Amino acid sequence: MKAIMVMFDSLNRHMLPPYGCEWVHAPNFERLAQRAVTFENSYVGSMPCMPARRELHTGRYNFLHRSWGPLEPFDDSMPQILKENGIYTHLVSDHGHYWEDGGCTYHTRYSTWQLARGHEGDPWIGQVADPEIPEAVGKRSGKMWRQDWINRQHMQREEDQPQAKTFAMGLEFIHRNQAEDNWFLQIETFDPHEPFYTQEHYKALYPHHYEGPHFDWPNYTEVAESPDQVEHVRYEYAASVSMCDHYLGQVLDLMDQYDMWQDTMLIVNTDHGFLLGEHDWWAKCVQPFYDEVAHSPLFIWDQRCGCQGERRMSLVQTIDLPATLLEYFNLKLPTDMQGIPLRKTIAEDKPVRQAALYGLHGGHVNVTDGRYTYMRAPANPENTPLYNYTLMPTHMRARFSVEELQDVELASPFAFTKGCRTVQVPSSGGGWRNAARFGTLLYDLKQDPKQEHPLDDPQIEGRMIKLLVKLMEDNDAPPEQFERLGLDKVQA
Repeated sequence: MKAIMVMFDSLNRHMLPPYGCEWVHAPNFERLAQRAVTFENSYVGSMPCMPARRELHTGRYNFLHRSWGPLEPFDDSMPQILKENGIYTHLVSDHGHYWEDGGCTYHTRYSTWQLARGHEGDPWIGQVADPEIPEAVGKRSGKMWRQDWINRQHMQREEDQPQAKTFAMGLEFIHRNQAEDNWFLQIETFDPHEPFYTQEHYKALYPHHYEGPHFDWPNYTEVAESPDQVEHVRYEYAASVSMCDHYLGQVLDLMDQYDMWQDTMLIVNTDHGFLLGEHDWWAKCVQPFYDEVAHSPLFIWDQRCGCQGERRMSLVQTIDLPATLLEYFNLKLPTDMQGIPLRKTIAEDKPVRQAALYGLHGGHVNVTDGRYTYMRAPANPENTPLYNYTLMPTHMRARFSVEELQDVELASPFAFTKGCRTVQVPSSGGGWRNAARFGTLLYDLKQDPKQEHPLDDPQIEGRMIKLLVKLMEDNDAPPEQFERLGLDKVQA
């Protein structure tokens, strides 16, 4: 038994041909859909990058208890469980967050790992002199913007770009080990995450007239650019998707070459999507998680049932993927894992859940049943009370500050901390997101798939609140999360 996961970052479902997009050039995603099962109702859980990857390891929601951070000492890690049970695990990635303070415990759970450098202002190439930077839309200040333009000087050729290097390492692993048994390979690229930096032959797939300043890196803010600039950056993103499609095709080619469809599971997924001007916003994390971000693409081939070219309507989430892999290798799931193996869902569309919970620490808490989506906003602009619960007090790129740690307390153990008491650290609450300003939103995805017309229906809202509260309770959410959302008086 072997398994390969090809994971992209910020891959938009609605930009892929298997999900109805008619203008993005991605023939290998179409080819994949013909060889695998395509999931119509796959949703994210915890946002963004590392919270999603914590779910990929632990099979349980992250965002109600802490923000971005490492795996905790009490976490069960799917790759580590595989490794400890004789399944060789290998990670190849250009996702730089793995090697920062807030992601430093993830890659070491694998048997071996390889890294490609250079994405998104990665502190990679050392250069004292300032680089030459063109006039640009969405220009970012500071070290990250400067460093990205230094890095680009060293990856002018396609083979020097991080995605190309990542897939080359993954393909090398397959060539070397295709005849062996009992291994799991995770090929994970940061693309098509911004900045949308690709080669000209991918851009040429989307000819259009644009004479404005350089624009391939939108800010996390409301759209203030002109319509032609918005159109241009969508084409830049599409070019990045086409590059992803090219390298996905190389994996499919090797599976054909070695006839790996007979003994190898293939999962193709992403952590979340990305707003490209929809809802008059760019990116993610600030605004509510509309379906462009939360409704994710997912493809799975499982040779045990051999289903291909079929669609599955059951509601699934990222937390189901580690459970699926552990079951595939005939291993027992940890008690704390909330995800459910998808074997029967792949084979016969057997449902695994009534509703899916998703969100970001301190943001809206969202629930969908596949028909309706409910986005519960903080009840007050201060977005309080709110705490991080952790034994690994780090943010994305730094440890918690001394000031943040002045008023910490030890919390009682949660159901999943194996008796450990975590540190309870006050969180700033509103911050740069200010989620309360958007208000609570309810959408009918069948009648309003673009989520343009919020509903005012107390009966439907009441039912969605019950689903939301039940899932929060099942996750042993801290009591103040209910208070923050104004749900403390309506708990079931």
